[in-house]
Amino acid sequence: MKNKKVLIALIALVVLAAALVTVFLLTRPQAETGAKAVTVQIKYDNVDKEVVIHTDAETLSEALKEKDLIEGTVGEWGLYITTVDGRAASDDAHEFWGIYKNGEMTPTGADSTLIADGEHYELILGTW
Repeated sequence: MKNKKVLIALIALVVLAAALVTVFLLTRPQAETGAKAVTVQIKYDNVDKEVVIHTDAETLSEALKEKDLIEGTVGEWGLYITTVDGRAASDDAHEFWGIYKNGEMTPTGADSTLIADGEHYELILGTW
């Protein structure tokens, strides 16, 4: 009887896990394919400029690299942007490049940020 309860609980756990994976796959953000235009506002020091990028890229990092706007290093979490528009963030000054979408910091890095036509991003030099 005890083994039967454990087996039923295990089967229920597997079914629940499969349902959660299915929900995730159906609701996760999808990349927009094809031509799109995104606006990127770059802010550092006394510079505040906007660049409109026309691209077929699916991620923000791909679009920014196409225009040679960024440089960085690849780590275990993807691309870490170190330079934007020729301006390198200084470790000594505790600077970093933040990625914002419509005024809010993105929860993903440039490699994982999927872009769609008409979106607006900001690359802002900040300090920590």
